[in-house]
Amino acid sequence: MTLLSNTLDHASATRSRLGVVDCDIHPTLAHPKALYPYLSQLWRDHLDQYGTFQHTIYAGRGTYPRFTPNTARRDAWPPSGGPPGSDLAFMQSQHLDPHDIAFGILEPLVEANVTRNTDLSTAMCAAVNEWQLDVFASKEPRLKASILVCAEDAAGAVEEIEKHAGDRRFAQVQLGARSLEPIGRKRYWPIFAAAQAAGLPIGFHVGGPSGYAPSASGWPSFYVEDHHVLIHGAQAQVTSMILEGVFELFPKTRVVMIENGFAWAPPLSWRLDRLWSRMRSEVPHVKRPPSEYMREHVWFATQPVEEPERREDLRALFDWIGWDRMMFSSDYPHWDFDDPKRAIQMPMSEAEKAMLFRDNAMAFYNLAA
Repeated sequence: MTLLSNTLDHASATRSRLGVVDCDIHPTLAHPKALYPYLSQLWRDHLDQYGTFQHTIYAGRGTYPRFTPNTARRDAWPPSGGPPGSDLAFMQSQHLDPHDIAFGILEPLVEANVTRNTDLSTAMCAAVNEWQLDVFASKEPRLKASILVCAEDAAGAVEEIEKHAGDRRFAQVQLGARSLEPIGRKRYWPIFAAAQAAGLPIGFHVGGPSGYAPSASGWPSFYVEDHHVLIHGAQAQVTSMILEGVFELFPKTRVVMIENGFAWAPPLSWRLDRLWSRMRSEVPHVKRPPSEYMREHVWFATQPVEEPERREDLRALFDWIGWDRMMFSSDYPHWDFDDPKRAIQMPMSEAEKAMLFRDNAMAFYNLAA
């Protein structure tokens, strides 16, 4: 066997003993009215009579099957009969226990933050946060909830962040990687201020409430195209935060791009540095090269991990981004789930493996506390 094969086999055999931190686990509502116990009668009646009016539906986009429970692994349907991700006991037996998950960060994708009615969206986000605690985080200490907020209602988002600040069952503030305007705009600054005051990082999960086409050329024709171009939103948000001066204004801000890929990060930072060196007079509030802000304030979750033909090229990506800025994620229970025992096949030292699968996330989310 080659040295590379030996290294990979050893990594696979020992990885599950690390006590993995999984930065992307998706809990799912057991049924369409699972949030009703956490909503006022006013909003229950509203949902019964009018439903939700989402940004993507307004844009005439429709939806792909991947946005339904059918997007999950075929073996992820629990014996209880609910959709994948809805049964805590099954999640424990299928994912947390066999993969030695020390901590898992919940990323609810239940359409609470995509409705055009921002009052309804804020109420639904609040309900989702209570639901996460009640159904998952309060019963399983390995699972940490995310404070889901409606970015388009900054005041409501701040109230929700302050409400849960200090509750160690929450690990981060959750935003979509898409928004109605670039996230660095002033209208969103109160959210960054509240997260910084609470000492909470912000997770930008792929997707979000924008009704605009994910492609600069319009709506894609195919699912595979749509699936890829979603990462363009993440690049735009990182660029916006840097060039709008968010990291200067809120220097303790830490963000992680979740399910947004990461191979784009090095060339984006190189290009921004070159442009900033020539046009920095336009953005005097950006006091340092953009790559420095990215290096200090932005982390990346691995799933879906890039898979170049040569495994050494994946190592080069990690080297460019920084091993201390990469964190493992599985995307459980979705169809493109990454098994921590098999994903990220490249030669790694024990120290690098520990950083990637445990230590970076432990520090980022302050889980040791």
